[in-house]
Amino acid sequence: MKEDYGLFVWPCSIVLADYVWQQKLRFSGKNVVELGAGTCLPGLIAAKVGSIVTLTDDANRLEVLENMKSVRELNKLKCKVLGLTWGVWDASMFSLHPKIILGADVLYDARAFDDLFATVAFLLQSNPGSVFITTYHNRSGHHLIEFLMVKWGLKCVKLLDGFSLLPSDKAARLSGNIQLAEIVLKHEQIEETSSFGAR
Repeated sequence: MKEDYGLFVWPCSIVLADYVWQQKLRFSGKNVVELGAGTCLPGLIAAKVGSIVTLTDDANRLEVLENMKSVRELNKLKCKVLGLTWGVWDASMFSLHPKIILGADVLYDARAFDDLFATVAFLLQSNPGSVFITTYHNRSGHHLIEFLMVKWGLKCVKLLDGFSLLPSDKAARLSGNIQLAEIVLKHEQIEETSSFGAR
């Protein structure tokens, strides 16, 4: 049986969705794009709190895109569903104008990191003042993430323990070492609360 990562609700999605809910005033009325949305829990919560949401996943993963449409309809939410392959510069990429970019557990396959960061950097550069908010399992690829942020002209302005954001009963049901990071263009003037390290 082939594993399909896009059809499973991962702990990082739960943490990011909870963060969106806690920050609902920040998200209300904002254009939000969720990259690698899969089951799209964070994007659905963003839509629920009043964001204008585009849910994206790999354009070649038709079963995942169809599932996203079904979940959107089951929840009676207005979200656009779009096939978007990281690192591919097609019309869909140029149609996006997010203020907030979400990505739950999109940092799982080091072979895809460069394409992901290229996509994030493009969206941030095309939309001044925007932010990429991601949750990820703190794995051995941490140094590669730092390298790619430097390579693509990005910086981390907030880094939190994902479980510190959750009520203790919800955190107890999840496992792993989950981080939440807010990433912006390096030249953006945003007050830094924490970072991956001194630059």
